[in-house]
Amino acid sequence: MVFSSIPFLYYFLPLVLGVYFLAPKVLKNTVLLVFSLLFYAWGEPRYVLLMVVTILINYGLGLLIERFRGSKLARLFLGLSLVVSLGFLAYFKYADFFIENFNRLTGLSVNLLGIALPIGISFYTFQIVSYIIDVYRGAARAQKNPLTLATYVALFPQLIAGPIVRYVDIERELHHRTHSVGDFALGARRFVIGLSKKVLLANVLGELCKAFLQSNEPSVLFYWLYVIAFMLQIYFDFSGYSDMAIGIGRMLGFRFLENFNYPFIAKSLSDFWRRWHISLGSWFRDYVYFPMGGSRVKPLRLLLNLFTVWFLTGFWHGAEWNFIVWGLYFGLLLTIEKFFIGKRLEKTKIVGHVYVLVLTSFSFAIFAAGSMEQALSLLAGMFGAGDLPLLSPAFIYSVKSYGLILAISAIAATPLPKLLRAKITENKKLAAVWDVVEILLIAVLFLLSTAYLADGAFNPFLYFRF
Repeated sequence: MVFSSIPFLYYFLPLVLGVYFLAPKVLKNTVLLVFSLLFYAWGEPRYVLLMVVTILINYGLGLLIERFRGSKLARLFLGLSLVVSLGFLAYFKYADFFIENFNRLTGLSVNLLGIALPIGISFYTFQIVSYIIDVYRGAARAQKNPLTLATYVALFPQLIAGPIVRYVDIERELHHRTHSVGDFALGARRFVIGLSKKVLLANVLGELCKAFLQSNEPSVLFYWLYVIAFMLQIYFDFSGYSDMAIGIGRMLGFRFLENFNYPFIAKSLSDFWRRWHISLGSWFRDYVYFPMGGSRVKPLRLLLNLFTVWFLTGFWHGAEWNFIVWGLYFGLLLTIEKFFIGKRLEKTKIVGHVYVLVLTSFSFAIFAAGSMEQALSLLAGMFGAGDLPLLSPAFIYSVKSYGLILAISAIAATPLPKLLRAKITENKKLAAVWDVVEILLIAVLFLLSTAYLADGAFNPFLYFRF
């Protein structure tokens, strides 16, 4: 089940909220856990048991790590936890990738396992790993109640596609959280904005991307249009989902951290990655990069640290070489920034923005592909390889059909709407009017989104791949 669906919007979410707010305080976590497991079972009934087993194993190991903290046994239990959690992830997500590449290297024909990827396993595995490491470091106390730990891991707002919520960030709220009409209203507003970004922007941009892939009239500008549309699609798809997760969390009394901060206005790639998928970037920083020594090491070791993190970042996104190359591409560029041009970029205005947009467009061409062959084909098309014409009838038609949505999306990807809202609300008289107008706008956006979904329109979710 995805948030942008009629069953979720009109059946599941109202039922969850109704039961949750009617339940006494002592049962609220239980209500969330039961509904979270039902939510997961809707799409992955076979793998609910896998998630539950992973939680229970790490529940026990967390208690043992705390009991023997500071000893070799604690380190042993930490290693066992990582082997179990990351082992499950490696088996279900990467086993066939390793077999395929083993066959290519050896010429053998080992049969592929054909394992289906459990939805959300990359996200909930990282949450469990962060919990265990924080317990080992003493940054968090081991959770004594297995139902509470299970609620943290399986919490449905962030279960499928994040943001990656750390236990230390919501530990208090798992035990003591408050609810108010104001928080509920803010959460509902955030949810509808995220839903609109996903349905009214990302889905329509996805239609343009689909039209390009099905077209037999390629041109250089059509390749560029596709990549730009894909960049915006995945941004609104994923940031919209994060908005919905943060909004539902707020309605339920949780304060999830932000996951996106207008990445396309960045002036350097380092700045871009401080703004894009923030929870993933900070996870790799705190649990991989810093333990390896971070940047306080000799240059050669720093290179190893950077490329290890970016190799893992790419590989986390998918078991294909193009994801690994995508990660290493950023590793190379960020290394160049760190050693040579970073400070200059931060001082620029237009040059830095153009630099980011151009280089990230190449990265998204690699990211959008299903293989390295497709990635190279996309990049070649963007540079006019094979005597491609500059224009084509399909490109002109697509610009006419989707030009408005592209323009709206480009503006919506910047802080301009937020700044405009802030400017309006500075004036007390306008603020009073805006409060009413905003409620009407939110209602209209919700109705438009559900009308789009009820029509059975194109509704992919890109991050199910990961």
